[in-house]
Amino acid sequence: MGGVRYGLAGLLLYAWLRLKGAPRPDAEHWRSATIAGALMLLGGNGLVNFAQQSVPSGLTALVVGTVPIWFVTIAWLGPDREKPNLWEIGSIVLGVSGVGLLLSGSLDDMGIGGAGSREVLVGIGALVIATITWSAGSVYSRRARLAKPTLLSTAMMMIGGGALLVIVGMFLGEIGRFDAAAVSTRSLIALAYLIVFGAIIAFSCFVWLFQVVRPALAGTYAYVNPIVAVFLGWALADEAITREMAYGAVLIIGAVVLVERGRARARLDAGGPTNTAPSSEAASPRNGD
Repeated sequence: MGGVRYGLAGLLLYAWLRLKGAPRPDAEHWRSATIAGALMLLGGNGLVNFAQQSVPSGLTALVVGTVPIWFVTIAWLGPDREKPNLWEIGSIVLGVSGVGLLLSGSLDDMGIGGAGSREVLVGIGALVIATITWSAGSVYSRRARLAKPTLLSTAMMMIGGGALLVIVGMFLGEIGRFDAAAVSTRSLIALAYLIVFGAIIAFSCFVWLFQVVRPALAGTYAYVNPIVAVFLGWALADEAITREMAYGAVLIIGAVVLVERGRARARLDAGGPTNTAPSSEAASPRNGD
């Protein structure tokens, strides 16, 4: 499913860009894009898909909500040497706390105890690895030699990552277990939604954003996602919004405000309002539009 989602999204986007006159990527461009796609889509999204078969969605969202911690840590200890400021550290603590409070109601029944505890713990381990590989791939994409414009390199990441997901699925025997007759129209619509909005639009926006802002700010999406899920559950599925959810949302909003404050401080420390990227290389046209 992950391979079809990202593979089709990448092929559609790549074909459209080439028809619009985008230059042909060279072998190094493909190599860099495939490495980023392997880390982010095979390691990140693929392991989340695997974990969701045994780990409750609430707990999954909580673990994935730690992604900004890895963003900041890898950017700090890696080649960028981008040390987080106190505002950004505070935003991470506040954001993860907010996600935990927001999801506290759904975490009451984690499923860790009982016969399925081993599968749940394995799934949690997979989620932790997924957050690390997704973060490593994101940081890698800032310095890798990628094709331009950014949309073209994003399409190539999805093609490479999608192909790897399909290959791994084949080795796991998933194709043999696929029953085309059991696929409903509703499932096809959901898959089409993920291809267009979740991959072509959202993933492309994320890849571009990570090129031009500090990791702590780009990572705030991991805090905001659960708020969007709670709101949609209330608006579309008549799900109740509890007091804990409201408090958690306030903490998350506060975390976003803090990290934006840290971004402003970083601009001032760098000597000007336009210096939003961690380095001139990360903001250069080579990796961006």
